[in-house]
Amino acid sequence: MNNLAVLNEPFFGNVAELHQNQYSQLITHYDSKYKISWAYMNASPRPCFTPTLIKEFHDYAHKIKMDMIDSEGKKYDYLVIASNVEGIFNLGGDLTLFRSAIKNGDRQGLLRYATQCIDMLYQNIIHLDSDLTTISLVQGDALGGGFETALSSNLLIAERGTKMGFPEALFNLFPGMGAYPLLSRKVGPSLAEKIMLSGQLYSAEELFDMGIVDILAEKGDGDYAVYKYIKSARRSQNSYNAMRKVKDRYNLIGYQELVDVINIWVDTALNLTDKDLRMMERLVSHQNFKVVK
Repeated sequence: MNNLAVLNEPFFGNVAELHQNQYSQLITHYDSKYKISWAYMNASPRPCFTPTLIKEFHDYAHKIKMDMIDSEGKKYDYLVIASNVEGIFNLGGDLTLFRSAIKNGDRQGLLRYATQCIDMLYQNIIHLDSDLTTISLVQGDALGGGFETALSSNLLIAERGTKMGFPEALFNLFPGMGAYPLLSRKVGPSLAEKIMLSGQLYSAEELFDMGIVDILAEKGDGDYAVYKYIKSARRSQNSYNAMRKVKDRYNLIGYQELVDVINIWVDTALNLTDKDLRMMERLVSHQNFKVVK
């Protein structure tokens, strides 16, 4: 669980910068001591990537980019993506929107939503065209697009007991917003495909052993793990920044690559049968129950 009160401890930077903002599904604050922009997802009615949350991420990313330009690249060193929902990082795509568009044969609507998703994801992959490091802090379950988002950061920190995976195969679809290239650059194409098609949820511990989770934190210590990493990186900032750039260069993911895949994803989604859609509906109901619970 994310607990902003922990930031009152001296180790955790300058809480004078903590503030409410104009967003309805994104809670943000700035730690000036460690130059961290924190972004906590708080989507409703389900903690998934609603159109509102996606738009607010785009707006916030633009604000950070402008701040970096105005400060000549000095305002931020880190962007941390986390969640303000107990036990959930993000449940992925808006399945209610998917189901409606598929039933109506609305290819343009599906493609528009998918494009907005990869636009958001790509900005995180290229860390907003800025000299900063992106961190995903997973303190709850990350499914589908939620898992893809966690993978898109330079660093993935997850607490023990959290689960991540791609349930799309359970309703005859596949994760199309970057899962294949993001996973392949960590574990290779063969294992990436196995994970994507299994429909299985994996524990943070299993993913750490695979090399997908970079830092495994104890339950409730995710925030501490972020700051511990940053303090360590600051002692060798030149080499850490250089290694990030080397990894970016070696693991290039092009925007057009993501566009090509979402077109395959849209066509595949429109081929789903009524049976597949019923399975999707059951998954939505299960996720809704978990949220209410």
